[in-house]
Amino acid sequence: MLFMVVEKLKNQDGKAVYRKLQKGRGLPDGLEFVASYVTADLGRCFQLMRTDDITTFQKWIADWQDVVEFEVVPVVEGKTTREALEPLL
Repeated sequence: MLFMVVEKLKNQDGKAVYRKLQKGRGLPDGLEFVASYVTADLGRCFQLMRTDDITTFQKWIADWQDVVEFEVVPVVEGKTTREALEPLL
């Protein structure tokens, strides 16, 4: 499954996040990073990630919660949603 991870950088401190990131993302097995986007004010980061086991997020979040607050939202690509809804249209 795909997930949009909305990260709110604590104190808008992008430098603290990138310092920690120099050691690697620290992703547990089964959690795949797809892409990320950072707002201009360094206040939030949006990451697209993939996993079939939600506990992989719990492990990862536990390691990063000192510099980031997380919201994890399951998402589906628009194309896939359209295909699923096509018979109902």
